[in-house]
Amino acid sequence: MTVESTAARKPRRSAGSKAGTTTGTKRTTRTTARKGSETQLVQLLTPEGERVQDAAHAEFAQYVEDITPDELRGLYRDMVLTRRFDAEATALQRQGELGLWASLLGQEAAQIGSGRATREDDYVFPTYREHGVAWCRGVDPTNLLGMFRGVNNGGWDPNGNNFHLYTIVIGSQALHATGYAMGITKDGADSAVIAYFGDGASSQGDVSEAFNFAAVYNAPVVFFCQNNQWAISESNEKQTRVPLYQRAQGFGFPGVRVDGNDVLASLAVTRWALERARRGEGPALIEAFTYRMGAHTTSDDPTRYRHDDERVAWEAKDPILRLRRYLESSGHADEAFFGELESESETLGKRVREVVRAMPDPDRFAIFENAYADGHALVDEERAQFAAYQASFADAEGV
Repeated sequence: MTVESTAARKPRRSAGSKAGTTTGTKRTTRTTARKGSETQLVQLLTPEGERVQDAAHAEFAQYVEDITPDELRGLYRDMVLTRRFDAEATALQRQGELGLWASLLGQEAAQIGSGRATREDDYVFPTYREHGVAWCRGVDPTNLLGMFRGVNNGGWDPNGNNFHLYTIVIGSQALHATGYAMGITKDGADSAVIAYFGDGASSQGDVSEAFNFAAVYNAPVVFFCQNNQWAISESNEKQTRVPLYQRAQGFGFPGVRVDGNDVLASLAVTRWALERARRGEGPALIEAFTYRMGAHTTSDDPTRYRHDDERVAWEAKDPILRLRRYLESSGHADEAFFGELESESETLGKRVREVVRAMPDPDRFAIFENAYADGHALVDEERAQFAAYQASFADAEGV
């Protein structure tokens, strides 16, 4: 395996890419290029749980060379508890307690590794699947569920943890993150910003615009793309001509592909990108090559567009299992640790159920508040009409 950053890479032309080639030749070239590009991956922990000792990885390995057994156990705990919370949220949706849920199953390493790389004064702009990053930022997991239950518009103060509210509009948070990063530069801060998005969002114009602004203004922002292979039902291969991390080259900043199921590699590469951003070296793109093990959301049926053998192949690369294997083989964790963690995860699941079911119904009239700073006659009229409509149900029940 090799490590490649597009900052120092020159475009290569394959034998079949000369002018005048047939469409069939171009397709062959595309497939060959894609297969070759998949080896350009930063990996520090193999699926078998073995540390990678390779000079090609030294640039990034140095960012985790001093990691302690306690920190490794902490990363494992983060992933296990995040997965347990995610499973409980999925179950709650199936039971009718949530309107929708976007699972992160299989993406725990990418999120926990990158999330633990951030500093307290860094600012995070998520999409709607970054439950693991929220955990790392200290957001109570139950606060993530209010929006999906329909009782609030977010559930937490973004500035309390420097973790923005979930963004449902695909790709727009990349622009928000870039603008925020440009702002902190003007303020003279040495913190950094990180924006999360998926491979599907990378096809949005907002993301390309964010790349361009960030590059031109040398903004201290890290773009973290979780390539989970599927944008709902559209495969990554139908979205892009080249690997996603290579897009950074066209905008003038480095791009790196990391094994998104390797928590150590995700931690190391994100530390590298955030530190260079804080030093004033500008943006970077990280493509975390991972896999969405479940559905896009609970309204989706992935069996309609992808094969079981694909999922089975990725199950062998499970991020939690590979770190457990390393902890066991290195003697950094014993059965007592795993047993206590199992008990803790069950306690978390119970708390999540209890909190969600106890969430109060929202104020039905809150939608009329703050539309105008000083009130408005039309809004007052609409509020009165809505109040009469609500009262009609009470009258019907009394009949």
